[in-house]
Amino acid sequence: MQLLVDADACPNVIKEILYRAAQRLKFPLVLVANQSLRLPPSPYIRSIRVPGGFDAADSRILEEVEAGDLVITADIPLAAGVVEKGAFALNPRGELYTVDNIRERLAIRDLMSDLRDTGINTGGPGAISKSERQAFANRLDQMLARTNKRPGN
Repeated sequence: MQLLVDADACPNVIKEILYRAAQRLKFPLVLVANQSLRLPPSPYIRSIRVPGGFDAADSRILEEVEAGDLVITADIPLAAGVVEKGAFALNPRGELYTVDNIRERLAIRDLMSDLRDTGINTGGPGAISKSERQAFANRLDQMLARTNKRPGN
């Protein structure tokens, strides 16, 4: 199992949680971005830089992801592709996207996009709160603990 991160939009506070988890649990952590990233020195953490362009990082993540991997993203269409491949998708606020909820999330995303296209200001997500950071860290720990209990890990 590997952790893949849609790093361009991932908040730094979430990246720090991921760095500590990868180091502590010796998990491969791959950050995919269209810019250079400053990473802590670790044999478990690496980055993939993709060319700038619409959804370049998303496309690369979908190329790299395998069943059982965990992807950190707030991008709903990317999360849908990840779930479709049998992997897990977790957003930076601690919500796990699943087969059971991804269609609803896509429908809401499309509705909000349609509203914005008509000129309605729907606002965007606010800054990640302390409780959301904690929810993310807790869910990440649950996911990694579940993976560590699998045979061969």
